[in-house]
Amino acid sequence: MNIIRTGAVTLIGLAALGVGGFAVLGQYSKRGSTPGLVQGALAPCPDSPNCVSSEAGTAPSKRVEPFAPGAWDALPGAIAAMGGTVTRQEADYIAAEFASDTFGFVDDLELRRSEDGVHVRSASRVGHSDGGVNAARVAQLRERLPDRAQADASSA
Repeated sequence: MNIIRTGAVTLIGLAALGVGGFAVLGQYSKRGSTPGLVQGALAPCPDSPNCVSSEAGTAPSKRVEPFAPGAWDALPGAIAAMGGTVTRQEADYIAAEFASDTFGFVDDLELRRSEDGVHVRSASRVGHSDGGVNAARVAQLRERLPDRAQADASSA
């Protein structure tokens, strides 16, 4: 009986430690900020699998297609409708944050308008894997764009 009690207490302690660790990481991610533009382009994705980007040179496993040029004006509203917060908006650059419900992990979404389209980068601030959340976010954002922006993409 003591072995079962000791094992249960140990498991509860480890679970509490794990939850506490995730909560601390979630708070830590709130202190960061978007990388911004690097030599006129969105920052490259790190080696970890928690980032997707449409910028040239992105590894195929992390590559997404840019949005159509006509999507630019609709993007801030689509971001807000998805629960994101636009933190910076300029003529050719938008930065936004998305926070997870459970631990408040912050992911960055960045957009850069160019002549050939709207480049996108979505990445987690902390951790290694994201379970595909950033790629899914970009896909969901693409689905929320008006038909005109979608048509621009198919004619390009």
